[in-house]
Amino acid sequence: MRLSISKSKNASSLYVIKSVTINGKRTTKIVEKLGTIKQLEKKLNGEDPIVWAKNYIKELTVKEENNTREILLKYSPSKIIEKNQQVSFNGGYLFLQKIYHELGLHQICSSISEKYKFNFDLDSILSRLVYGRIIFPSSKLATYNLSSKFIEPPNFEIQHIYRALEVLAKESDFIQSTLYKNSLKVTKRNTNILYYDCTNYFFEIEQEKGLKQYGISKEHRPNPIVQMGLFMDADGIPLAFNINKGNTNEQLTLRPLEKKILSDFDMSKFIVCTDAGLASNANRKFNNIGNRAFITTQSIKKLKKHLKGWALKTDEWKTIGEENTYDLLALDEFINNLNDEKEKNRWKSKNFYKDRWINENGLEQRLVVSFSFKYRDYQRTIRNNQIERAQKKIDSNPSKIGKPRQNDYKRFIKTTKCTKDGEIATNNVYNLNNEIIEKEMAYDGYYGVCTNLEDDISEIIKINKQRWQIEDCFRIMKTEFKARPVYLSRDDRIQAHFTTCFIALIIYKLLNKRLNNKYTCSKIVDGLREMNFHEMPGEGYIPSYTRTDFTDDLHEIFNFRTDYQIITNKKMKKILKDTKK
Repeated sequence: MRLSISKSKNASSLYVIKSVTINGKRTTKIVEKLGTIKQLEKKLNGEDPIVWAKNYIKELTVKEENNTREILLKYSPSKIIEKNQQVSFNGGYLFLQKIYHELGLHQICSSISEKYKFNFDLDSILSRLVYGRIIFPSSKLATYNLSSKFIEPPNFEIQHIYRALEVLAKESDFIQSTLYKNSLKVTKRNTNILYYDCTNYFFEIEQEKGLKQYGISKEHRPNPIVQMGLFMDADGIPLAFNINKGNTNEQLTLRPLEKKILSDFDMSKFIVCTDAGLASNANRKFNNIGNRAFITTQSIKKLKKHLKGWALKTDEWKTIGEENTYDLLALDEFINNLNDEKEKNRWKSKNFYKDRWINENGLEQRLVVSFSFKYRDYQRTIRNNQIERAQKKIDSNPSKIGKPRQNDYKRFIKTTKCTKDGEIATNNVYNLNNEIIEKEMAYDGYYGVCTNLEDDISEIIKINKQRWQIEDCFRIMKTEFKARPVYLSRDDRIQAHFTTCFIALIIYKLLNKRLNNKYTCSKIVDGLREMNFHEMPGEGYIPSYTRTDFTDDLHEIFNFRTDYQIITNKKMKKILKDTKK
């Protein structure tokens, strides 16, 4: 800052000015008007106004360097704001940017850029696609437009995004493996246990082409889909993914991706945990060699007759930590006769189990069956509600009963198209299908798992219970990140789209882990989206968001603050620099 003297016919005025950059142009800005020389002479009682002003400016300069100078802002109620001048910016992405650079994604982009001849900034494009996917999830065109909301403006054009997608698709495997290795420097990765599952994403089109094929849609939509297979570590952080045609058998997707992990990730010892739909005999055998093992859910209904009889037999049940064996029928009667509700709930909350080794189709594995009265009661409550809905449908509007889905309440409705004498009925007759209801009730409370591990039962059950986290990954991508419907047509761009979604999911999961899983996904995303700033050209940024426990936690964890009354340009530059270390 320096002194400026403005002379007119009647007076000489003293101003504090400084050099600033506004919209890329260097100019000067008045910091404070000190007054005319005559006014200051009266106020200073004979002290030289010029000397006093220079000393005052030195003090202001020191305060500015120490970030303690109070900033005076003037607004005029008669002055119209400038047209097309953006003054509101999002700063929530700065916390994502910190993790992005810690993971070395800017270095990954640099390595990729050296392999190809292009003149756009791949790091700038990828980072904006990732931040946008979390904070402003939308199409690529909309993401390009919305990226101007960030404090740091984009330095690329829309056509560069689509060219970058082609490169990202080619380097997807390299990005995944390098990202995993870099993440080991950022956080501990519990890769002793890997969870695998599949989901699919639909397109708002009708024509099949390339990866887009008709298959069994998770959303039951009549649209072409693509399929994603995802590996996740025991802490819920994604490890690797692949994209397959929508009509691919899910069971065939596990081994190719697992082989990629074995070769590219320098991993050889882990337990693969899947649901029953992905647990083909071939997949189990694949993870029954070397230092690998498997844990997979097992449908009790699909067991062979003698194993099903053993699993549903009421006696010889154990509970963890006890040597006694129980008969479930007798135990159920005992619990129902208890008068103490706390004691009754304690027994209902216990998990009972039995296990045995079986050898089928050339594979020796351990079948573990667990039972819970609490789980049984929960299943029966759900079913009773469905039965009530089915009865209401029969009583009110049976003509609109269509084909039931797997878990639809309509599965309990039986349609009779002929009379008791075998004649064709004039109208269909609808009744509750008590046979199906009784069959389903027989399996209430039971849960099966197959494994080749000899570990303690409690540890096996504990590992399998964490499968919900991979379902949560898919939910976040589909709902919060709006990864579907997909608005791209070319296979390479589709692959790149999910690569950016995958990176965004890793960054979000690492952020959530640092926050100790204290906040929901919507709370985090909404909180980052609302962290806006009003720019004061030449001075800095004024936070226009509400300070909360969430913002306090963010600032404490990342060791920088954006919630001062105003953040000077100098301070903001330091924050931007620190987030890229």
